[in-house]
Amino acid sequence: MMMNQLAHLNWISVLVAFVVYFILGALWFTLFFSKPYKISLGKENEVLPNKPIFIVGPALCSLVITLATAVLMSALHIETIDAAIEFALIVGVGYLVANTVNIAINPNVPKPILYGIISGAYHLLGILIVSVILVV
Repeated sequence: MMMNQLAHLNWISVLVAFVVYFILGALWFTLFFSKPYKISLGKENEVLPNKPIFIVGPALCSLVITLATAVLMSALHIETIDAAIEFALIVGVGYLVANTVNIAINPNVPKPILYGIISGAYHLLGILIVSVILVV
């Protein structure tokens, strides 16, 4: 039943929301929080590799998150900015931030709390923007 929502989506708003979310991520990790992000990874004195997977992977993930958000918002009949913000806060904190912090808490991330704050805040802001774009 949820997949039936695909036919009712405004695909232009989905595309716009995806592009904004992806660009936000690019700016977030390379410009706004580049140094703290590298510190969280224990690579503050290194140049991070620039391979296609580090562009294509986040793009695909942003697209999946945006599409899932659009389907859920359509199925739940979220049509106002207030409802979109409430939805984004629930999904953002309940899934995106919590999962990001959970992934960070492992022996391979030297500063998991810092990583969780930087990446979790990106996803929370991203889902807020995506949700608002989808209802506007």
